[in-house]
Amino acid sequence: MRETVYDFPRQNVITRDNVGIQINALLYFQITNPQDAAYKVESLPTAIEKLTQTTLRNLIGEMDLDQTLTSRETINTRLRDILDSATDKWGVKVTRVELQDITPPAAIQEAMEKQMKAERDRRAMVTEAEGTKKAQILKAEAIRESEIKKAEGMKQAAILEAEGQAEAKIKVAQAEAEAVKIVATTVAQSSNPASYMISMKYIEALEKMTEGKDNKIIYMPYEASNVLGAVAALKDLTGGAPAK
Repeated sequence: MRETVYDFPRQNVITRDNVGIQINALLYFQITNPQDAAYKVESLPTAIEKLTQTTLRNLIGEMDLDQTLTSRETINTRLRDILDSATDKWGVKVTRVELQDITPPAAIQEAMEKQMKAERDRRAMVTEAEGTKKAQILKAEAIRESEIKKAEGMKQAAILEAEGQAEAKIKVAQAEAEAVKIVATTVAQSSNPASYMISMKYIEALEKMTEGKDNKIIYMPYEASNVLGAVAALKDLTGGAPAK
């Protein structure tokens, strides 16, 4: 009455899509009523084997090949329930059924291997494409961030340059104002401010007249000698030193 393991030989069965496969199964059972097991069936092992074969063929005939290969646990459960119910009148309790191996034909195996290889290649290509896509996105984001930082840097540099130019102009204006103030103070202190101003304007005009490579001779009106005399007014600005 101990639990017994019965190893069935490979069985040839046909799936619903007409593919012949071989299945190897294990059956665990226990005799619960020795009297029924001895008198209600002629040969208990043979009866269990034949019942298992027919039941397995019926179950596999209701499934496609793909479903058979992926539903091993479902087949085990259904086969155990059917056998347990059928052998109960023989005083037997079927405790467990295991499908050890499901072997499709060689051509089917080769096709399945090619299909699995193609699927692996497809997944590899998808993974690679996703990686390339992410890399391109990261690269684009890095370039955009770099451009933003570059634009901010150029903006900041332009602001600093503008501020520098503005500050320089302010300083130049302040220097010119200071110069004008000094000149105005000096002219105010000079004994002949009109002559000083005329002399300065004349010197500025004379400097422009002598510009250029071809200006070798300068013709001056006679009245200019009177203006040159006004240069003496510089003497007052230099504290008595003669103007040159």
